[in-house]
Amino acid sequence: MQETNYFKNKLFWILALLCFLSLFLFLGQALFNTRGEPREALVGMAMLESGNWTLPITNGVDIAYKPPFFHWFIASISSLTGNVTEYTSRMPSAISLTIMLLGGFVFYAKRRGKEIAFLASLITLTNFEIHRAGTNCRVDMLLAALMVLALYELYRWTEKDLKGLPWKGILLLSGAFLTKGPVGLVLPCLVAGIYTLIRGVNFWRAFISFIGVGLLSLTLPMIWYFAAWKQGGEQFLDLVIEENVLRFLGKMSYESHINPWHYNVMTVVTGFVPYTLLLLLSAFTIKKMHLPGTPKEWWKKLTASIQTMDPTRLYTLLCIVVMFVFYCIPKSKRSVYLLPIYPFIAYFIAEYIVYLSKRKPNIVRIYNAILCGLAILLFTAFLILKCQLIPHSLFQEKSLPFLMALGNIPLGVNLISIALPLIAVFFYIKTKESDHKLAYGGGLIAFSIFFSLDGTYLPAILNTKSNKNVAEYLQANHPDQKVYSYITQTAKGNRMHPFTVNFYLKDTVVPFYENNPNNGIVLLNVAEYSGFMEKYGKEYLIEKLPFPAYKSCDDRIMTSLYSFKKKE
Repeated sequence: MQETNYFKNKLFWILALLCFLSLFLFLGQALFNTRGEPREALVGMAMLESGNWTLPITNGVDIAYKPPFFHWFIASISSLTGNVTEYTSRMPSAISLTIMLLGGFVFYAKRRGKEIAFLASLITLTNFEIHRAGTNCRVDMLLAALMVLALYELYRWTEKDLKGLPWKGILLLSGAFLTKGPVGLVLPCLVAGIYTLIRGVNFWRAFISFIGVGLLSLTLPMIWYFAAWKQGGEQFLDLVIEENVLRFLGKMSYESHINPWHYNVMTVVTGFVPYTLLLLLSAFTIKKMHLPGTPKEWWKKLTASIQTMDPTRLYTLLCIVVMFVFYCIPKSKRSVYLLPIYPFIAYFIAEYIVYLSKRKPNIVRIYNAILCGLAILLFTAFLILKCQLIPHSLFQEKSLPFLMALGNIPLGVNLISIALPLIAVFFYIKTKESDHKLAYGGGLIAFSIFFSLDGTYLPAILNTKSNKNVAEYLQANHPDQKVYSYITQTAKGNRMHPFTVNFYLKDTVVPFYENNPNNGIVLLNVAEYSGFMEKYGKEYLIEKLPFPAYKSCDDRIMTSLYSFKKKE
């Protein structure tokens, strides 16, 4: 298939429809319920409110920890609606994932066939880690999409024997740098550079070519970095060094996601749920391999097989290996750092599923049957909760809000998303047996389960954790009172704030200790109460408000509201 003809391809449009249904229908259903999402959304809000799109201040004192491309995206979309919402702040991730999937389909359809390309994209869309990132207000999905698309463009450049300039790749690398720093530029160039060397390109020609691409990709980011330095000065430079150099070396001023190397293995295994189950089932059918000969002979055979491997498959393999090994080096590790390798792993899983469908179909049948069972179980569990067939007394007290929220879900508007897994199971059972049914069936059932979770169940559960009700109470009962936060138990350079409450109060909550106010309302958690009273109890009249103590969804610590006023 020619890459220019993808608009005429039926599978391309089916994939686009699946992306729309899976990613865009329910983006605003769940309220912010963790600190990460409102923290990023606040930066976009500050850009719109202040007009400062270079280095805006949030939470009264903070500059953004990441470059601004993601926040520009939020602010641009939100400017069309007039304000930043859960939906508009999550749209950049959903758009990024959609473009990455469609771009991956076009890339692989030309080189490996449209069926494999479609299946690989479907697997990418319906695994846990990618799907979660594509519906969150975090920078990681945008970074992954830009890196993956840049890798596709750099491969196209190698097909042209590194002639001309890969302008699309350069712009994508620039965007990746502006999303999360140098890693977005360095890693794609490293992967493509290693690939060209394996394919026999002269070292110095490859080195100079990719250095040139890297330098051109730096042009746009350096304009922003210079403008941000002019505005933020030494504070900005310290933050850049902390996030991009000290994080990699494990020498940050605060601990940030410190994990051992095998953490990355486990996150990929769990991140690829439900496809991990298929791989586990098929593992029992693999015969034990005997490797005769000396290590030297096997190394020679391995290098020979790599050199004769299909170019696209070799490049895909290198994308996985190089990026995985790179992210095992720093002490700071998170599951989302590995998002760029998921589309490439999904490609090999797609090839494996096609192989199993033809050679060992019973394995795929069992896997698809398990997914059908899970879809039916999901619906059945909801009916049991809705009909209150199991008394709440059998559950732990902390689970009761979630159970009550699920039981109170109205059937009318949610009927389609609730019933879709059953509909998918029905059509799977009724469809005539074929290789396509086996290969695509599991992915489509997984799609229906994610659709049901996103449309109905997860918002009901997650909204019970959100602190939006705190902001609503303050707006309704104390609209003229300034709200302050008091959180000192955090490391320098990693300040904690009540991000969720602050988002819903339109970024008006500021630190108490930075302002020395005369009166207002302060959010105090149990860990800070005694220190606050010891320091300010003699200076202020302090009274607890009648709003009940709540667990902050930012730091998971019980927090109360207090009014204060300086004594005469």
